[in-house]
Amino acid sequence: MKIRVGHLSTFYHTAILLMARKEITSRLGLEIEWTLLGTGPAIMKAFDRGELDLAYIGLPPAIIAMEQGSRVVCIAGGHMEGTVMAGKSHWLGFPETDDLGEIFGQFEGKTIGVPGNGSIHDVILKDCIVRYADHRNISVRNYPWADLVTEAVVSEEVAAAFGTPALAIAIKRFAGGRILYPASRLWPNNPSYGIVADRSYLKAHQETVGRFLIAHEEAEELLRNAPAVAAQAIAGHVGIIDKEFVFETLQVSPKYCAQLTPEYISSTMAFVSALRRLGYIKRELSKDEIFDASLIRKIHPEKDHYGDGIAIV
Repeated sequence: MKIRVGHLSTFYHTAILLMARKEITSRLGLEIEWTLLGTGPAIMKAFDRGELDLAYIGLPPAIIAMEQGSRVVCIAGGHMEGTVMAGKSHWLGFPETDDLGEIFGQFEGKTIGVPGNGSIHDVILKDCIVRYADHRNISVRNYPWADLVTEAVVSEEVAAAFGTPALAIAIKRFAGGRILYPASRLWPNNPSYGIVADRSYLKAHQETVGRFLIAHEEAEELLRNAPAVAAQAIAGHVGIIDKEFVFETLQVSPKYCAQLTPEYISSTMAFVSALRRLGYIKRELSKDEIFDASLIRKIHPEKDHYGDGIAIV
């Protein structure tokens, strides 16, 4: 039986690596039907239509859908601190200043681009504007695909962007830009992405889901311990990027693991509060409504690897 797995175009998610290294899933007896979608909110709509069993997603859009009745639960982590602020090189940024109010102040009367409304990047951006630039006239423009945000920066349709490390490296390469504020400082330990499952599917297919999580952590280990090999495989599968681009992206925020750590969970719960403040949800969900860590703790009982970084060779 095929597992129907939704994923984004974010190439450091293990979905792309598992597609490129089919021997990992084949060895575990997994048959996967992959579905590419543009944003986290689009993934949640696919769950609502009954089209997915599992998916890779930043947790805020999953939490929004859970609060609205979606029967999904987060069963594993994947990456932390996957949102950065980037723009063209003439803008003020870190390390010249660590003052986000000063950095945002230069964008008064301008627009910042970000992926879909309710995505993790969108929520972090809007929360930053409330905290550091509430009195500023700064517009937010959402895009259905992350690639369109890069194009918007290149064409100066937007002044800056919030998005993945890959978006930041694309802006650096194609717009002569740079990271204006690093991922580790915007929202420490934020749940860049995790694996979510339909609760009914999880209950009926524990063993199959467990094998998928084994494959997921094996791919995470490859990203950590052999990033050059992983970068070559990812670039070869994607086809429109080179391995140097992938490797540089992996280094921007090198926190890869499948475990659900206390830090990952507590950062997620801070997102729950932010989502309510920003009006995305009407009530704050409990930890048990969002997470089921029982499988990943059996599969990955040892200490997490988020702090290990990646091997530089």
